[in-house]
Amino acid sequence: MKILIIGGTRFFGKHTVKALLEKGHEVYIATRGITADEYGDRVKRIIIERTDASGIKEALGGVHYDVVIDKIAYCSNDIRYVMDAVDCDKYIHMSTTAVYAPKHLNTKEDDFDGCAGELIWCDRDAFTYEQIKRQAEYALWQKYPDRKWIAVRYPFAVGPDDYTERLLFYVEHVIKSIPMHIDNLENQMGFIRSDEAGEFMAFLADKEFSGAINGSAEGTISLKEIIDYIEQKTGRKAIISADGEAAPYNGEPEYSINTEKARALGFQFSVLHDWIFALLDYYIKRTTC
Repeated sequence: MKILIIGGTRFFGKHTVKALLEKGHEVYIATRGITADEYGDRVKRIIIERTDASGIKEALGGVHYDVVIDKIAYCSNDIRYVMDAVDCDKYIHMSTTAVYAPKHLNTKEDDFDGCAGELIWCDRDAFTYEQIKRQAEYALWQKYPDRKWIAVRYPFAVGPDDYTERLLFYVEHVIKSIPMHIDNLENQMGFIRSDEAGEFMAFLADKEFSGAINGSAEGTISLKEIIDYIEQKTGRKAIISADGEAAPYNGEPEYSINTEKARALGFQFSVLHDWIFALLDYYIKRTTC
């Protein structure tokens, strides 16, 4: 298949490209051309500015793609600029579990109704992250109901290649005795491994499915469990204080993500506790060395 990926040069976008190439697809990547990639002549490259509607139409129009995978659509205008410009059989949008208001234990896709909210055509800086990602989905549900699209909803993606370094924050602050402010220490939360996040989006390319679908590692973990493990492995003691530096996952409720739809399609996510501690070991070694 002829597949266009908007983004795809860092984090789990790279895993999507790799998985598609391994399956023999013809892959195009559309980026600003700033971040170097490692694909050589295995992909074809298109230069775009993601927030420039006319530029996107000029760069992506007039060509048919079997699938478009959009890694960097944040708001409703991002969705509109691509959907109105690109001729494709299927559009896959990287959404987020942040659209749920709020997440909770056993969060299912139907817990967010993309037809129920008011669609506002907006740019990325118009609202908070959660609100603009909801607007992106409102655009799909309300403006493009006749198009074949998938909204893939992930919790926090983590891995050695995580440029946000949110999980690393906890490791560094424990080891270096830097005070942290954490407001949800005991809450169970879900995560997804970065390579699986990329592979799942590639997996969906040839599947007969439309609508929203969750992706997440099986199981949950609390920040207390994470910090307890770091303390045990390093012999250091976390300093948790209301005056400390605000931790990255503050404000997150207790939740888990239901992935029954993904399993029904044939994709089995890994078990969180099978790999999360090895990732913490990686960050501990990186910090101490």
